[in-house]
Amino acid sequence: MFYTRDMNEQRPPGQRAPLSMQKNITGLAKRLVSAGILSQTQAEESLRLARRDQIPFVTHLVKNRIAEGHRIALAASAEFGAPLMDLEAFDLSLCPKELIDPKLLRKHRVLPLFKRGHRLHLAVSDPTNITAIDEVKFHTGLSTDVVIVDETKLSPAVDQFIEQMEGGNALLGALDEAELENLNVDMSEPEEGDTGIDAVDETPIVRFVNKILLDAIRMGASDIHFEPYEKIYRIRVRGDGILREVARPPVNIGARIASRLKIMSQMDISERRVPQDGRIKMKLSRTRAIDFRANTLPTLWGEKVVLRILDPSSAKMGIDALGYEAEQKALFLENLNKSQGMILVTGPTGSGKTVSLYTGLNILNTPQTNISTAEDPVEINLEGINQVAVNSRVGLSFANALRAFLRQDPDVIMVGEIRDLETAEIAIKAAQTGHLVLSTLHTNSAAETLTRLRNMGVPSYNLATSVSLIIAQRLCRRLCTHCRKPVTLPEHVLLEAGFNKEEIAHLNLFSPVGCQACTEGYKGRVGIYEVVPVTDNIARIIMQDGNSIEIADEARKEGFNSLRQSALKKVASGLTSLEEINRVI
Repeated sequence: MFYTRDMNEQRPPGQRAPLSMQKNITGLAKRLVSAGILSQTQAEESLRLARRDQIPFVTHLVKNRIAEGHRIALAASAEFGAPLMDLEAFDLSLCPKELIDPKLLRKHRVLPLFKRGHRLHLAVSDPTNITAIDEVKFHTGLSTDVVIVDETKLSPAVDQFIEQMEGGNALLGALDEAELENLNVDMSEPEEGDTGIDAVDETPIVRFVNKILLDAIRMGASDIHFEPYEKIYRIRVRGDGILREVARPPVNIGARIASRLKIMSQMDISERRVPQDGRIKMKLSRTRAIDFRANTLPTLWGEKVVLRILDPSSAKMGIDALGYEAEQKALFLENLNKSQGMILVTGPTGSGKTVSLYTGLNILNTPQTNISTAEDPVEINLEGINQVAVNSRVGLSFANALRAFLRQDPDVIMVGEIRDLETAEIAIKAAQTGHLVLSTLHTNSAAETLTRLRNMGVPSYNLATSVSLIIAQRLCRRLCTHCRKPVTLPEHVLLEAGFNKEEIAHLNLFSPVGCQACTEGYKGRVGIYEVVPVTDNIARIIMQDGNSIEIADEARKEGFNSLRQSALKKVASGLTSLEEINRVI
């Protein structure tokens, strides 16, 4: 795993810098100049800028692509006589997790490899960063042996190691050891009819649950999962579409966590046999509140609770923040301004349909417009819009709500989802009688939406005359602009991905790296859209009972991009990576 190498073997002939030019620099910088990796001017300027930015010399070189990490590592190993190591061959799970505080690792970007007696082997990319090494010595009380590694491999390894360290206890930090001991309490269940408030309203539990919710909000998460198993209790959050484990509290407090969440959601705490739905409102300040949609599910080892985080500010992001291409945005706004017709937004769960609908409603929400919505449940409260929560238990279905809307003098109607023929027929009737209707379906593309409605039993002539626009969408993770790196892929891979030869000649592709400002090289998400208006030609195909393939072919002929084509545009513009769009489409 360890190896050393004389840098003179790596130096091309004629690349050694004259000794007279190296008099102003010392140590690693001098070695890099001597090896021909840097010029004298580059070394002096890089040292100056690294001091100004208060970052290690090597970090500055790699971050600004002045020199390659592996060549710097070879030079550093030769200069300081320290062993060189390939981090890709090392199992990070073997690193000692209890020795160094994660804050110190984040600050200095070093990695504890293993401990032998009173000596700690520490992976560094810049052995001249004496401050980092001394601070590790001080905090651990151990003698430190430096191991040289490639900076480009060290940074993601440090992030991964910190994630492993904090994975089990990141959200337990708000509780001290005494309070954690208090969580190991008697798990006798509340008596039938007992509200359970006295049983669960304990300060440690309350603080723990509140911290989980607040941390999830800070992370920009969309969902929180509280999951009981036989031997563990796991808490995961979904951020940027990916689930990550954030805490493993003691398994015997799982029922109390579930009870606390049920009380907050105004559910029946004594009922554990059937699923329940509820809602939590958390005020962060006088002007901002976050809603949580809660659902419980009885499982083999207790109640699983999932919270969906509903941020009202997401509805006010504005259409420009959603990621529409210019022509797609123009089509959306054009159809929003029509007095009648139907706009359908489609895609799988978690693809951003709700935000698209609410963005459209927010644009339409004026004192001159009467807007009514039927939702199951109401996810985001918008002032000025009449929102109805569908409740099938009392007979308030989507279809019944729509019938009532038509007697309420509406201008715009939003139906949370078209699930059956009855709802579809009333929505289409509304769209044909002077109302603008917005709704969603779970289909994979714009063309499949029309065939899905036809399979429900909606006549083709009704579809052709009522549906005006279909938006199919997905959400993909956005590349971090701080650490993304250029990548070159073979031509045949790009052709298979969907690029043409003309595009390949001018492509600048990027791939994720990972840094302190992001998660695994990504930060935030951006929408990918297929926006297809029902043109005269597409209407004719619908009237002739054409299938989804024929409709899609016509849409391409008329210049409307498919989801794949729109995604490739995001890749070409550097917003995301090819592997990410392959994951979501």
